[in-house]
Amino acid sequence: MAAKWAIGLMSGTSGDGVDAALIRADAERIHEFGPELSVAYDPAFRDRLKACYGGKGPRAEIDAVARELTERHAEAVRQLLGRAGMLPTDIAIIGFHGQTIHHAPHERLTWQIGDGALLARLTGIDVVNDFRTADVAAGGQGAPLVPIFHKALADMLPPEVKRPLAVLNIGGVANVTWIGPNDSTGEGALLAFDTGPGNALIDDWAQRHEGRPVDLGGALARAGRIDDDVLAQLLSHPFFDLPAPKSLDRNAFHSKMVDHLNAADGAATLTAFTAAAIARAVHLFPEPPQNWLVCGGGRHNPVLMEALAERLDAPVRGVDEVGWNGDALEAQAFAYLALRSLARLPISFPTTTGVPVPMTGGTLHRV
Repeated sequence: MAAKWAIGLMSGTSGDGVDAALIRADAERIHEFGPELSVAYDPAFRDRLKACYGGKGPRAEIDAVARELTERHAEAVRQLLGRAGMLPTDIAIIGFHGQTIHHAPHERLTWQIGDGALLARLTGIDVVNDFRTADVAAGGQGAPLVPIFHKALADMLPPEVKRPLAVLNIGGVANVTWIGPNDSTGEGALLAFDTGPGNALIDDWAQRHEGRPVDLGGALARAGRIDDDVLAQLLSHPFFDLPAPKSLDRNAFHSKMVDHLNAADGAATLTAFTAAAIARAVHLFPEPPQNWLVCGGGRHNPVLMEALAERLDAPVRGVDEVGWNGDALEAQAFAYLALRSLARLPISFPTTTGVPVPMTGGTLHRV
Protein backbone atom coordinates (compact mmCIF):
# COMPACT_ATOMS: atom_id res chain seq x y z
CA MET A 1 0.00 0.00 0.00
CA ALA A 2 1.59 3.25 -1.14
CA ALA A 3 2.10 6.02 1.37
CA LYS A 4 0.10 9.20 0.74
CA TRP A 5 -0.03 12.69 2.16
CA ALA A 6 -3.12 13.47 4.22
CA ILE A 7 -4.31 16.46 6.24
CA GLY A 8 -6.07 16.06 9.55
CA LEU A 9 -8.29 18.75 11.08
CA MET A 10 -9.42 18.80 14.69
CA SER A 11 -11.60 21.19 16.66
CA GLY A 12 -11.80 19.72 20.14
CA THR A 13 -14.29 19.95 22.95
CA SER A 14 -12.53 23.04 24.31
CA GLY A 15 -13.77 24.87 21.21
CA ASP A 16 -10.75 27.17 21.06
CA GLY A 17 -9.65 26.72 17.46
CA VAL A 18 -8.63 24.45 14.58
CA ASP A 19 -5.55 22.23 14.66
CA ALA A 20 -4.30 21.14 11.22
CA ALA A 21 -1.51 18.67 10.50
CA LEU A 22 0.08 16.80 7.61
CA ILE A 23 1.25 13.21 7.70
CA ARG A 24 2.41 10.71 5.09
CA ALA A 25 1.18 7.20 5.81
CA ASP A 26 -0.08 4.04 4.14
CA ALA A 27 -3.12 3.53 6.40
CA GLU A 28 -1.22 1.05 8.56
CA ARG A 29 2.20 2.60 9.09
CA ILE A 30 3.28 6.21 9.53
CA HIS A 31 6.12 7.23 7.23
CA GLU A 32 6.59 10.96 7.79
CA PHE A 33 5.22 13.93 9.71
CA GLY A 34 4.72 17.23 7.93
CA PRO A 35 4.05 20.73 9.26
CA GLU A 36 1.20 21.59 11.60
CA LEU A 37 -0.49 24.75 12.76
CA SER A 38 -3.28 26.02 14.96
CA VAL A 39 -5.76 28.75 14.09
CA ALA A 40 -7.54 30.19 17.12
CA TYR A 41 -11.20 31.12 17.09
CA ASP A 42 -11.96 34.71 18.02
CA PRO A 43 -14.00 35.11 21.23
CA ALA A 44 -17.20 36.04 19.38
CA PHE A 45 -17.17 32.90 17.25
CA ARG A 46 -16.17 30.76 20.21
CA ASP A 47 -19.21 32.03 22.09
CA ARG A 48 -21.50 31.27 19.13
CA LEU A 49 -19.99 27.81 18.81
CA LYS A 50 -20.37 26.98 22.49
CA ALA A 51 -23.99 28.17 22.39
CA CYS A 52 -24.60 25.23 20.03
CA TYR A 53 -23.37 22.64 22.55
CA GLY A 54 -26.09 20.19 23.44
CA GLY A 55 -27.75 20.83 20.09
CA LYS A 56 -29.41 23.89 21.60
CA GLY A 57 -30.59 26.98 19.83
CA PRO A 58 -32.34 27.58 16.50
CA ARG A 59 -31.36 25.14 13.76
CA ALA A 60 -30.70 28.05 11.41
CA GLU A 61 -28.05 29.39 13.81
CA ILE A 62 -26.44 25.96 14.18
CA ASP A 63 -26.31 25.66 10.39
CA ALA A 64 -24.77 29.13 10.10
CA VAL A 65 -22.14 28.27 12.71
CA ALA A 66 -21.44 24.97 10.92
CA ARG A 67 -20.84 26.80 7.65
CA GLU A 68 -18.52 29.34 9.25
CA LEU A 69 -16.70 26.54 11.08
CA THR A 70 -16.17 24.80 7.73
CA GLU A 71 -14.87 27.99 6.14
CA ARG A 72 -12.43 28.47 9.01
CA HIS A 73 -11.20 24.90 8.52
CA ALA A 74 -10.71 25.59 4.80
CA GLU A 75 -8.60 28.62 5.68
CA ALA A 76 -6.51 26.44 8.02
CA VAL A 77 -5.93 24.04 5.11
CA ARG A 78 -4.81 26.91 2.87
CA GLN A 79 -2.39 28.14 5.50
CA LEU A 80 -1.02 24.64 6.11
CA LEU A 81 -0.44 24.02 2.41
CA GLY A 82 1.37 27.35 2.19
CA ARG A 83 3.58 26.43 5.13
CA ALA A 84 4.38 23.05 3.55
CA GLY A 85 4.93 24.45 0.04
CA MET A 86 2.38 21.98 -1.31
CA LEU A 87 -0.62 22.12 -3.64
CA PRO A 88 -4.08 20.60 -3.15
CA THR A 89 -3.18 18.01 -5.80
CA ASP A 90 -0.36 16.77 -3.53
CA ILE A 91 -2.87 15.69 -0.87
CA ALA A 92 -4.84 12.45 -1.09
CA ILE A 93 -7.43 13.19 1.57
CA ILE A 94 -8.52 15.49 4.39
CA GLY A 95 -9.78 13.98 7.64
CA PHE A 96 -12.33 16.52 8.96
CA HIS A 97 -13.52 15.80 12.47
CA GLY A 98 -15.87 18.77 12.72
CA GLN A 99 -17.10 20.08 16.07
CA THR A 100 -18.92 17.81 18.48
CA ILE A 101 -21.96 19.63 19.83
CA HIS A 102 -23.80 16.64 21.27
CA HIS A 103 -22.68 13.12 22.14
CA ALA A 104 -25.18 10.66 23.61
CA PRO A 105 -24.19 7.13 22.58
CA HIS A 106 -26.74 5.60 24.97
CA GLU A 107 -29.33 7.19 22.66
CA ARG A 108 -27.31 6.10 19.59
CA LEU A 109 -26.75 9.77 18.84
CA THR A 110 -23.64 11.80 18.12
CA TRP A 111 -23.53 15.14 16.31
CA GLN A 112 -20.46 16.77 14.79
CA ILE A 113 -21.20 19.93 12.83
CA GLY A 114 -19.21 20.81 9.72
CA ASP A 115 -19.96 20.39 6.02
CA GLY A 116 -17.63 17.85 4.40
CA ALA A 117 -18.91 18.47 0.87
CA LEU A 118 -18.40 22.23 1.27
CA LEU A 119 -14.89 21.71 2.62
CA ALA A 120 -14.01 19.56 -0.42
CA ARG A 121 -15.26 22.31 -2.74
CA LEU A 122 -13.43 25.06 -0.86
CA THR A 123 -10.09 23.22 -0.72
CA GLY A 124 -10.14 21.17 -3.93
CA ILE A 125 -9.27 18.06 -1.87
CA ASP A 126 -11.36 14.97 -1.15
CA VAL A 127 -12.69 14.90 2.41
CA VAL A 128 -13.71 12.22 4.89
CA ASN A 129 -15.89 13.41 7.79
CA ASP A 130 -18.62 12.03 10.06
CA PHE A 131 -16.26 9.50 11.63
CA ARG A 132 -18.41 8.59 14.63
CA THR A 133 -21.96 8.03 13.38
CA ALA A 134 -21.59 4.47 12.06
CA ASP A 135 -19.97 3.30 15.29
CA VAL A 136 -22.70 4.83 17.46
CA ALA A 137 -25.47 3.50 15.20
CA ALA A 138 -24.00 0.01 15.63
CA GLY A 139 -24.08 0.31 19.42
CA GLY A 140 -20.57 1.64 20.03
CA GLN A 141 -19.60 4.66 22.08
CA GLY A 142 -18.29 6.52 19.04
CA ALA A 143 -15.23 7.52 21.07
CA PRO A 144 -12.37 7.52 21.51
CA LEU A 145 -11.28 7.02 17.89
CA VAL A 146 -7.61 7.93 18.26
CA PRO A 147 -6.38 4.62 19.83
CA ILE A 148 -5.43 2.94 16.55
CA PHE A 149 -3.25 5.97 15.79
CA HIS A 150 -1.75 5.82 19.28
CA LYS A 151 -0.79 2.21 18.55
CA ALA A 152 0.82 3.19 15.23
CA LEU A 153 2.85 5.82 17.10
CA ALA A 154 3.76 3.40 19.88
CA ASP A 155 5.03 0.90 17.32
CA MET A 156 7.65 3.51 16.36
CA LEU A 157 8.96 3.93 19.92
CA PRO A 158 12.31 2.49 21.03
CA PRO A 159 12.18 -0.69 23.13
CA GLU A 160 13.23 1.13 26.31
CA VAL A 161 9.74 2.67 26.46
CA LYS A 162 8.25 -0.35 28.18
CA ARG A 163 4.73 -1.62 27.73
CA PRO A 164 1.99 -1.82 28.84
CA LEU A 165 1.80 1.84 27.91
CA ALA A 166 -0.97 4.33 28.62
CA VAL A 167 -1.44 7.26 26.23
CA LEU A 168 -3.53 9.86 28.02
CA ASN A 169 -5.21 12.65 26.08
CA ILE A 170 -6.38 15.54 28.25
CA GLY A 171 -8.62 17.75 26.14
CA GLY A 172 -11.99 19.04 27.26
CA VAL A 173 -12.73 15.41 28.14
CA ALA A 174 -9.88 13.06 29.07
CA ASN A 175 -9.43 9.68 27.42
CA VAL A 176 -6.83 6.95 27.67
CA THR A 177 -5.45 4.27 25.38
CA TRP A 178 -3.91 1.20 27.01
CA ILE A 179 -1.44 -0.55 24.70
CA GLY A 180 -0.50 -4.04 25.79
CA PRO A 181 2.92 -5.66 26.17
CA ASN A 182 5.13 -6.04 23.11
CA ASP A 183 4.31 -9.75 22.88
CA SER A 184 0.54 -9.16 22.83
CA THR A 185 -1.22 -9.04 19.48
CA GLY A 186 -4.66 -8.42 18.04
CA GLU A 187 -7.35 -6.19 19.45
CA GLY A 188 -6.68 -7.54 22.94
CA ALA A 189 -3.54 -5.39 22.90
CA LEU A 190 -5.64 -2.23 22.76
CA LEU A 191 -8.15 -0.82 25.25
CA ALA A 192 -9.51 2.72 25.33
CA PHE A 193 -12.17 4.81 27.03
CA ASP A 194 -12.97 8.26 28.39
CA THR A 195 -11.77 8.64 31.98
CA GLY A 196 -13.90 11.66 32.91
CA PRO A 197 -13.43 15.43 32.74
CA GLY A 198 -10.25 16.83 31.28
CA ASN A 199 -9.79 20.58 30.96
CA ALA A 200 -13.41 21.55 30.38
CA LEU A 201 -14.46 22.24 33.97
CA ILE A 202 -11.15 23.92 34.79
CA ASP A 203 -11.33 26.12 31.67
CA ASP A 204 -14.93 27.13 32.32
CA TRP A 205 -14.08 27.97 35.94
CA ALA A 206 -11.09 30.10 34.90
CA GLN A 207 -13.21 31.91 32.33
CA ARG A 208 -15.91 32.65 34.88
CA HIS A 209 -13.60 33.79 37.68
CA GLU A 210 -10.64 35.31 35.85
CA GLY A 211 -11.94 36.08 32.38
CA ARG A 212 -9.34 33.74 30.87
CA PRO A 213 -10.10 30.65 28.77
CA VAL A 214 -7.61 28.50 30.74
CA ASP A 215 -5.95 28.36 34.15
CA LEU A 216 -2.64 29.47 32.70
CA GLY A 217 0.20 27.46 34.19
CA GLY A 218 -2.20 26.11 36.82
CA ALA A 219 -1.57 29.31 38.78
CA LEU A 220 -5.11 29.61 40.11
CA ALA A 221 -5.21 25.98 41.25
CA ARG A 222 -1.76 26.23 42.86
CA ALA A 223 -2.99 29.15 44.97
CA GLY A 224 -5.94 27.14 46.30
CA ARG A 225 -6.67 24.17 48.57
CA ILE A 226 -8.48 21.02 47.55
CA ASP A 227 -11.83 20.50 49.26
CA ASP A 228 -11.73 16.75 49.92
CA ASP A 229 -15.44 16.51 50.71
CA VAL A 230 -16.40 18.15 47.42
CA LEU A 231 -13.87 15.98 45.57
CA ALA A 232 -15.46 12.84 47.04
CA GLN A 233 -18.89 14.04 45.89
CA LEU A 234 -17.59 14.67 42.38
CA LEU A 235 -16.06 11.19 42.25
CA SER A 236 -19.39 9.62 43.26
CA HIS A 237 -20.75 10.21 39.74
CA PRO A 238 -22.14 6.92 38.33
CA PHE A 239 -19.93 7.19 35.24
CA PHE A 240 -16.95 5.97 37.25
CA ASP A 241 -18.66 2.65 38.05
CA LEU A 242 -19.30 1.82 34.39
CA PRO A 243 -17.12 -0.78 32.65
CA ALA A 244 -14.93 0.13 29.70
CA PRO A 245 -15.24 1.08 26.92
CA LYS A 246 -17.26 4.19 27.76
CA SER A 247 -17.45 7.79 26.60
CA LEU A 248 -18.74 11.17 27.71
CA ASP A 249 -20.21 14.38 26.40
CA ARG A 250 -18.32 17.53 27.36
CA ASN A 251 -21.29 18.64 29.45
CA ALA A 252 -21.74 15.35 31.34
CA PHE A 253 -20.10 16.96 34.39
CA HIS A 254 -20.65 20.43 35.81
CA SER A 255 -19.07 22.61 38.48
CA LYS A 256 -22.19 23.13 40.59
CA MET A 257 -20.67 21.27 43.55
CA VAL A 258 -17.77 23.73 43.74
CA ASP A 259 -19.77 26.92 43.19
CA HIS A 260 -19.61 27.80 46.89
CA LEU A 261 -15.78 27.71 46.88
CA ASN A 262 -13.58 30.70 46.19
CA ALA A 263 -11.84 30.93 42.82
CA ALA A 264 -8.54 29.35 43.88
CA ASP A 265 -10.04 26.51 45.93
CA GLY A 266 -12.51 25.73 43.14
CA ALA A 267 -9.70 25.52 40.59
CA ALA A 268 -7.62 23.33 42.93
CA THR A 269 -10.55 20.97 43.53
CA LEU A 270 -11.50 20.70 39.85
CA THR A 271 -7.88 20.03 38.89
CA ALA A 272 -7.69 17.31 41.54
CA PHE A 273 -10.96 15.90 40.17
CA THR A 274 -9.49 15.44 36.68
CA ALA A 275 -6.38 13.74 38.11
CA ALA A 276 -8.34 11.50 40.48
CA ALA A 277 -10.74 10.45 37.73
CA ILE A 278 -7.78 9.43 35.57
CA ALA A 279 -6.23 7.48 38.46
CA ARG A 280 -9.51 5.63 39.00
CA ALA A 281 -9.28 4.32 35.44
CA VAL A 282 -6.27 2.14 36.25
CA HIS A 283 -8.38 -0.65 37.73
CA LEU A 284 -10.01 -1.13 34.31
CA PHE A 285 -6.71 -2.02 32.61
CA PRO A 286 -5.69 -5.68 32.13
CA GLU A 287 -2.25 -4.78 33.56
CA PRO A 288 -0.94 -1.58 35.16
CA PRO A 289 0.91 0.67 32.68
CA GLN A 290 4.68 0.93 33.01
CA ASN A 291 4.62 4.38 31.38
CA TRP A 292 2.10 7.20 30.95
CA LEU A 293 2.47 9.54 27.98
CA VAL A 294 0.26 12.64 28.11
CA CYS A 295 -0.98 14.64 25.14
CA GLY A 296 -3.58 17.38 24.74
CA GLY A 297 -3.71 20.78 26.36
CA GLY A 298 -3.73 19.34 29.89
CA ARG A 299 -0.06 18.44 29.67
CA HIS A 300 0.73 22.19 29.73
CA ASN A 301 -0.82 22.50 33.21
CA PRO A 302 2.01 21.74 35.66
CA VAL A 303 -0.34 21.44 38.65
CA LEU A 304 -2.37 18.80 36.84
CA MET A 305 0.77 16.94 35.74
CA GLU A 306 2.09 16.98 39.32
CA ALA A 307 -1.24 15.63 40.57
CA LEU A 308 -1.05 12.79 38.06
CA ALA A 309 2.52 11.96 39.06
CA GLU A 310 1.37 11.70 42.68
CA ARG A 311 -1.59 9.45 41.91
CA LEU A 312 -0.20 7.12 39.22
CA ASP A 313 2.29 4.42 40.12
CA ALA A 314 4.41 4.84 36.98
CA PRO A 315 6.40 7.56 35.20
CA VAL A 316 4.25 10.37 33.75
CA ARG A 317 5.58 12.62 30.99
CA GLY A 318 4.41 14.64 28.03
CA VAL A 319 4.45 12.89 24.67
CA ASP A 320 6.86 15.54 23.38
CA GLU A 321 9.57 13.87 25.47
CA VAL A 322 9.38 10.78 23.22
CA GLY A 323 9.36 12.81 20.01
CA TRP A 324 5.63 13.09 19.39
CA ASN A 325 3.99 16.45 18.70
CA GLY A 326 1.55 16.77 21.54
CA ASP A 327 -0.20 19.80 20.09
CA ALA A 328 -0.78 18.21 16.67
CA LEU A 329 -1.46 14.63 17.68
CA GLU A 330 -5.26 14.61 17.38
CA ALA A 331 -5.17 16.39 14.03
CA GLN A 332 -2.55 13.90 12.82
CA ALA A 333 -4.81 11.10 14.04
CA PHE A 334 -7.71 12.21 11.84
CA ALA A 335 -5.44 12.34 8.81
CA TYR A 336 -4.51 8.72 9.60
CA LEU A 337 -8.14 7.72 10.20
CA ALA A 338 -9.14 9.26 6.86
CA LEU A 339 -6.52 7.11 5.10
CA ARG A 340 -7.83 4.04 6.91
CA SER A 341 -11.37 4.97 5.91
CA LEU A 342 -10.31 5.24 2.26
CA ALA A 343 -8.75 1.79 2.53
CA ARG A 344 -11.88 0.45 4.31
CA LEU A 345 -9.78 -0.57 7.31
CA PRO A 346 -11.24 -0.52 10.84
CA ILE A 347 -11.04 2.69 12.88
CA SER A 348 -12.99 1.45 15.92
CA PHE A 349 -12.94 -1.83 17.80
CA PRO A 350 -14.87 -3.69 20.50
CA THR A 351 -12.15 -2.82 23.03
CA THR A 352 -11.96 0.88 22.13
CA THR A 353 -15.57 1.97 21.56
CA GLY A 354 -17.55 -1.15 22.46
CA VAL A 355 -18.77 -1.60 18.90
CA PRO A 356 -19.79 -5.25 18.26
CA VAL A 357 -17.13 -5.88 15.57
CA PRO A 358 -14.17 -3.90 14.19
CA MET A 359 -15.60 -1.20 11.93
CA THR A 360 -14.46 1.37 9.46
CA GLY A 361 -16.26 4.69 9.39
CA GLY A 362 -16.49 8.10 7.83
CA THR A 363 -18.29 9.63 4.84
CA LEU A 364 -16.29 10.39 1.69
CA HIS A 365 -16.87 13.61 -0.24
CA ARG A 366 -15.15 13.78 -3.64
CA VAL A 367 -14.17 17.09 -5.20
